[in-house]
Amino acid sequence: MSEPLRVTSRLVIAEAELSERFSRASGPGGQGVNTTSSRVELSFDVGRSPSVPEDLRARLLARLAGRLTGGVLTVVAGEHREQRANRRAARERLAAQLRQAAAPPPKKRRPTRPTRGSQERRLASKKHRAQVKRQRRSRDD
Repeated sequence: MSEPLRVTSRLVIAEAELSERFSRASGPGGQGVNTTSSRVELSFDVGRSPSVPEDLRARLLARLAGRLTGGVLTVVAGEHREQRANRRAARERLAAQLRQAAAPPPKKRRPTRPTRGSQERRLASKKHRAQVKRQRRSRDD
């Protein structure tokens, strides 16, 4: 897996910037689970990466603030028995998180006036509700 990680057209991360750590995974695997290090922790330093453009870096750091530890984003994958499959899953997960954080913010809603029909329906329902409550009152009030 020595090819760069393509997140978006603007953001391509070189393999050298990704740091992998392996450990024993829990879950299925039988006797092999006790001997093979198939769980993968994939780390990427968002704060110091030369691959991230400056304007995009600010957005990534702001949106991923809760997931970062010292500017480093870490993703864990250990659901597969094979280390290769976990490495692939971790890379896909990292790319998905970065892609989601790098997306431009949604356009602001342009406020519009309520339609005439919606205003009339609202007033009619208010009048109906008031009439129902009026009928419930006792004659002594």
